[in-house]
Amino acid sequence: MSLTSHVYTEKDVGDFFDQTTQTYLTFWDSEGVLHTGYFSGDDDEDYRAAAERTSDIMAAEAGIGETSHVLDVGCGCGNFLIHLADRYGCRGEGLDLSAERVAFARKLAGDRPGIAFRHGSATRMPYEDGSFTHVVSQDALFLVPDKPRSHAEVNRVLRPGGIFAFSDFLQPREDIGERARKHVYDRVRWGGGYSLVGYQRALEDAGFEILLARNLEDHIRQTYRVLGKTARERAETTPDAAARDWMLAFSESCGEIQAAIDRGEFGWGVFVARRR
Repeated sequence: MSLTSHVYTEKDVGDFFDQTTQTYLTFWDSEGVLHTGYFSGDDDEDYRAAAERTSDIMAAEAGIGETSHVLDVGCGCGNFLIHLADRYGCRGEGLDLSAERVAFARKLAGDRPGIAFRHGSATRMPYEDGSFTHVVSQDALFLVPDKPRSHAEVNRVLRPGGIFAFSDFLQPREDIGERARKHVYDRVRWGGGYSLVGYQRALEDAGFEILLARNLEDHIRQTYRVLGKTARERAETTPDAAARDWMLAFSESCGEIQAAIDRGEFGWGVFVARRR
């Protein structure tokens, strides 16, 4: 694993998402959806359908069903866990560093039975050993500063033979340029991460058997192409100056993110592993 120029703390990450949650909900998506999509092709621009497809692919690869007890680490606004509970009938909990996002997730879940959300750290999970059949995550674990510790915690709260299924952002190469550092890493308080192969080694070191490791670079490129285009279009019809500036800045970052992907400075992968 390699780091960029700045090492962020869990407090840095939690504070950033606390401070930006309401802005994001107001300017972008009122239900808090912003996960990488799995697109059907280069001409597919239906972001919400692609984001839902990612969730369904991960659920299928993990074997989640009515008897599953699922922990969503870095649950954000709760969309993934709520989707799993609604579509597959599982029960579960969501855990996130951002108190603001946890509060939103609780409101979004309403009175759905069998799911709950907690404010807490992936490196100090408030659960007993062997509590869950599955641990899942979408595009969140890259933000954990102490990644080996979070992997150990996932292993601990899983039952023997339990499944760890997640998508995450990758740092394919050691050297990161200033543009990528600004628009990809520092923008979300990310200190640095693993390559696809490096991630597999880290999981094996934590006691997992790798079942699936897939590079999905094309899908993350398409995600940010679609999001950037959508942000520009919304900015053109938005009367609020602050909202317009936020959308245009986000659109600019989406373009820089695509360039970083092309330079091998940013990537995306999906992993499924089993606790030995």
